[in-house]
Amino acid sequence: MTLIDGKIVSEKIKNDIIIQTEELFRSKGIRPGLAMMIVGENPASTVYVNSKEKDCLQVGFNSYLKRLPENTSQEEVLEIVSEWNNNPDIHGILVQLPLPKHIDENKVIMAIRPDKDVDGFHPENFGRLVIGLDGFVPCTPGGIMEMLKFYNIDTQGKHVVVVGRSNIVGKPIANLLYQKNQFANSVVTICHTGAKDITEYTKQADILIAAMGVPKAIKAEDVKDGVVVIDVGVNRIEDLSSPKGTRLVGDVDFENVSKKASYITPVPGGVGLMTRAMLLSNTLKSTLQKSN
Repeated sequence: MTLIDGKIVSEKIKNDIIIQTEELFRSKGIRPGLAMMIVGENPASTVYVNSKEKDCLQVGFNSYLKRLPENTSQEEVLEIVSEWNNNPDIHGILVQLPLPKHIDENKVIMAIRPDKDVDGFHPENFGRLVIGLDGFVPCTPGGIMEMLKFYNIDTQGKHVVVVGRSNIVGKPIANLLYQKNQFANSVVTICHTGAKDITEYTKQADILIAAMGVPKAIKAEDVKDGVVVIDVGVNRIEDLSSPKGTRLVGDVDFENVSKKASYITPVPGGVGLMTRAMLLSNTLKSTLQKSN
């Protein structure tokens, strides 16, 4: 079994970004600018946004973080997005999800200019992904593709089973993997709660991508020997042996599934680090497009 180490892959990507960022600043006096907004005090979102702010500092980006109270109106959020859309120093915009229930997430996503939509959630970017045109790929699927490339995992004609159909992970990674490209060209099945027996499909997987949000849902008996496992889940469960009383686990029972897998990602230390790296990559891409 080979561990797919998100730290190794993400650090390589970030080191490349540092080099390109400094060259851009030397040649044109431009630094990538990422604007981030968080509404409310969701603990997971707060940790994630703080990490993204540190990432920007590490690679030499300018970051703009707007923290807003839970009761911020939708109109206020949209007004800030509009200001950022028109600010030439801002090359990427990220509104941290989930938003409070009184704010329509789709309206906020639609309000972000597609050329600054570094999360890759705008319908224009999603449509470009589906038909194979260049655009911003959502960060988690983009990170999964980079992992497959780094470890030279053969996807040609392989049966990829994606468990989960979200707009953030399931749908875009399925679309990326069935396209006729290197490190793609796979036969893809998407599983979800509509399936009478998900294990009927997971047992067929050459490559299994778990994005369910259910801790340790995929067991050793649900996969075949030699499977490649990409675990997207990040779930906090009780662990009285931990100083915090909790620990993070994925959607896959790592301890047992790893005994059958040829490659597997850990949680933490896997896909999550790649998601952050790809946000930086998309922001640099946006900056380079605007600087030409």
